[in-house]
Amino acid sequence: MAGQGFLNRDILSTKDFSRAELDLIFNTAKDVEENPGRYRNTLTDKRVALLFLEPSTRTYGSFEASAVNLGCKILSNRNPAVTSITKGETLHDTIKMIESYDTDCIILRDRRMGSSRFAAEVTDLPVINGGSGSREHPTQAMLDLYTILKERGEIDRVSMGFVGDLRYGRTCSSLSYALAGFDDVEISFIAPPILQVRREVEIYLEQRGVSYTKSTELRGAIPGLDVLYVTRIQKERFPDPTDYERIKGSYVVDNSVLALGEEGLGVMHPLPRVDELSPEVDSTGHAWYFSQAANGVPVRTALLSLVLGG
Repeated sequence: MAGQGFLNRDILSTKDFSRAELDLIFNTAKDVEENPGRYRNTLTDKRVALLFLEPSTRTYGSFEASAVNLGCKILSNRNPAVTSITKGETLHDTIKMIESYDTDCIILRDRRMGSSRFAAEVTDLPVINGGSGSREHPTQAMLDLYTILKERGEIDRVSMGFVGDLRYGRTCSSLSYALAGFDDVEISFIAPPILQVRREVEIYLEQRGVSYTKSTELRGAIPGLDVLYVTRIQKERFPDPTDYERIKGSYVVDNSVLALGEEGLGVMHPLPRVDELSPEVDSTGHAWYFSQAANGVPVRTALLSLVLGG
C-alpha cells in the first residue's frame, strides 16, 4: 500500500520527495538486490519510452537494464540526429507522438532546462527526468544517496564535499536538494568562482537550515569530509569556450589529495571522468564510483516498479 503514492507519478525533481518517500525507494532498491526474482517480468504489459536527446551511457544503460529485468517492452531513441527534431519538430509534438504509441511511461533526457517538467505538462503519462539541462538529475541523486547509505550505513550526519563544475553540474544540484531532507548534513562546495554553486541551490539549503561553505581550495577542504563528490568540468555546457580552456584541469583528485583526509573517505563521481579523477584511486578503498554506477540498476528498477505498479 505504501507504494501507491508513486503510481503513475512524475519523477522530475528531488525537491518533490519527502524523506519517507526516499526511504521507500531505498528499501525497494534493497529488496530488488536481495530478491531479484520478485521483480523479474512483473511488468510485461507495460511499454517504456527511452527518449534520450542527449548522450548517455550509465543513465540510459541502467534504465534499459531495469526495464528489461521488469519485462517491459521498450520504445528506444537515443540518437536525436535520427529524429524529426532535426527537422524542427517541437518537444511538444514529439511527446504527443510517443504518447500515441500505447506507451505507459516516458523517460526523457534533454539538454534544455525544464524539458522534463514541460513534457509532464504535455502528457498525462508519468515522465521520469533522466537529466534536464544543467539543473536537475533526480534519479542520479537517488542512486547517489543509496550509495552513501550502503557505504556508511546512514545518510544523516554526512559531511559532503562537492568539487568541480557546480554551476552546470545537475547532479550536484539534485543531490544537494535531496541531502537537505536529512539530519545534521554539512556541505562544502569547492570550485572556481565561475563554476561555484548557483544561488538558487544556496537559498534552498539556507531555507532548510543546512550548513554549507564555499571555497576554491581543494586540499584545505579534504580533512573532515566523509564523502568527496568529484565532477567533470563540462566543456559542452560552457557558453564561452574560452572560459573552459582557462579553467579546465583546475582540480585533480589523486592519492596525494586523499591522503589528507580520513581513512574512510569515500570518493564518488557520476562519470564519465576525464582528468579530474586519477585512475590510481581505482584500486583504493576510497573508490565508491563504480559501485555507485552499478547502484543505478536497483534504484531505477525500484522506481519503475513503483511508478508502473509492479
